[in-house]
Amino acid sequence: MRQRKPNFLLISTDQQRGDCIGAEGRGVSTPNIDRMGEAGVRFSTCITPHPMCQAARASILTGKLPYSHGVRDNGRDLDEALGAQGLGGTFSRAGYDTHFIGKAHLSSQQTFEPTGRPECYTSAADFGPDWRGGYMGFDNVQMMLRPHHHTKWSEPPEALHYEYWLDQGGEGRARWDLAKEALPPETAHFQTWRSALPSEWHSTRWIGDRAVEMIEAKGDTPLMAWVSFPDPHPPFLCPRPWCDQHDRDSVTIARHPTLDLDRRPWWHRAFVEDRAKPIKQGAEHNAGGVDWGQKGELTEDALRDLTSIYFGMISAVDAQLGRILAALEAKGELDNTYIVFVSDHGEWLGDHGLLLKGPMLYDGLLRVPCLIRGPGVPPGQVLSDPVGSVDILATAADLCGLETAPNHGRSWRALWQGAETRDFALSEYEVDSLRSAVDMDLMTVRSRRFRMSVDLRTDTGELYDMQEDPDEMHNLFDDASRSAVRREHMDMIRSRPNDQIPVSPRVGWH
Repeated sequence: MRQRKPNFLLISTDQQRGDCIGAEGRGVSTPNIDRMGEAGVRFSTCITPHPMCQAARASILTGKLPYSHGVRDNGRDLDEALGAQGLGGTFSRAGYDTHFIGKAHLSSQQTFEPTGRPECYTSAADFGPDWRGGYMGFDNVQMMLRPHHHTKWSEPPEALHYEYWLDQGGEGRARWDLAKEALPPETAHFQTWRSALPSEWHSTRWIGDRAVEMIEAKGDTPLMAWVSFPDPHPPFLCPRPWCDQHDRDSVTIARHPTLDLDRRPWWHRAFVEDRAKPIKQGAEHNAGGVDWGQKGELTEDALRDLTSIYFGMISAVDAQLGRILAALEAKGELDNTYIVFVSDHGEWLGDHGLLLKGPMLYDGLLRVPCLIRGPGVPPGQVLSDPVGSVDILATAADLCGLETAPNHGRSWRALWQGAETRDFALSEYEVDSLRSAVDMDLMTVRSRRFRMSVDLRTDTGELYDMQEDPDEMHNLFDDASRSAVRREHMDMIRSRPNDQIPVSPRVGWH
C-alpha cells in the first residue's frame, strides 16, 4: 500500500506570551495545547525573530530573519516573490492543497496610498467577496481585513472574508460595535472588557469553523494550512463564557509592574516618553478617538482585569484548537498530520510597568509558546534549546520531504532525536523614529542562560542572566565582570548570515 503524504498544519496566535499556556504553570486554561504537548514536543525557549506582527509573520512564512526579507517593522510590505517562496508556495509546488485562514498581516493594512494588495484597506474592494487567492503562495485563502477592534468598521466592499461574513443581513456595523460594548462588571482599564457580541460572531469562532470545514472537505490531496487566530492581541476583549473563565482575584499578574527606566538603556525611556504624547487625531488605529497605543494606569485592579480577560482570549482559541484536533481525528488524519502551535510574538502584560509591545525585548515579549506533534514526533518531550519560529519552514519541509528556497531556519527533528543541540536564537528589529520614537538597529540574542539586546548604532545594550535573574531586573551589560559573556554574545549576533537585503519601503503604519 502506498504511504500517504503527511499533512502539515500551522496554528498561530497573535501576541501570546510563552508563559501563557497551561504547562507553564501560570494558571491559564489550555487543555488542548496541553494535549498537544503530551502527544509531542514543547520548546520552552522559542523566541520571535521580531516583536511586531508583520515582520514576525514574514519570518515565519519565509524562514528568513527580518533583515533578509526586508520587513524590518510593521508598515513595510513583504516582496510577494519572496512570500511565494515560503510555506504556502513550497507546499503548493509539491502538490499539496494549501490554505490560509484568519489574520495574515503579511502586507500593510493602514497605508498612505493604495498598494493593490488584498490586506490594504483602500485596495480590498478590488478583490470582492468571491476572491479566494492565491496570496503569498497559498492557493486558497479566507482572511480578515480588520482583525482587531482598535479599528473602525468600514462597509463592504472595504472588506475581506470575515467582514463579508459578519455583514450578513447588513448588520456588520452593528455587530462590530456590539463587540466594543462592555458587559458588566466594569473593568479597571480601558484596554480590556467583556464583549457583548455573542461568541459565535467573534473571529475566533469564525476561524475555527473555517478550519473544521476545510478538514471535513479534505479529499485525497495532502493538506497544508496556516490557521491564524488574531487573539489575544489588544484591545483585550472576549465574550462570555471565556471572559469569566479566569477569576480576576486569583490570576497571576506581573511580579514587577513598576516602571524601572533608570535600570535600562536609553531607548526604554525615549520610547515610553514618546508614547505618552497626545495622539494624532483621525488615525485609523485610534477608532473612537481612543489612543489604543497607550498603556494607561497599571493599578493592581487594572492588571487583574487585563490578565484574566487575556487568559480568557487564549482559552477561547484553545477551544477551537480542540475542535480542529477532533475534526482531524474524525477524518482519520490526526496521526498523519504534523501540527505546530506558535505565536508571532508575546506581550508585556504589565512586566516592568509596560503594556503591549515595543523595542524592549523582555521575556514576556520575546518568548512564545511553541509545540509540535505528528508522526514520529516523540510524546511528552520538553526541550530547552533556544529555537525560533524562523525554523518552522525548515522543519515542515524536512518532515514532509520537501525542498525549500534558501532560508535561516533549521529543522527541529535532530533536537528531539538527540542528535543536535542549540546554543542560541536571534531576533532583529530596525526601529525607526517615525513610528517608534527612536532610530535603532536592535539585535537580540537568546542563549541558554542569557538574553542580550544591543543597539548597533550606539553600542549600548542590556544583558540579563535568565538563570539567576529570570525577571530581568539587573542589567549586566556594563558590568566589567561580564565582558567575556558580552563578547561571546556579540559573536553570536555577528554569526548571522551576510545576506541582508535593503529595507522594504514604508508604505504605512500597520
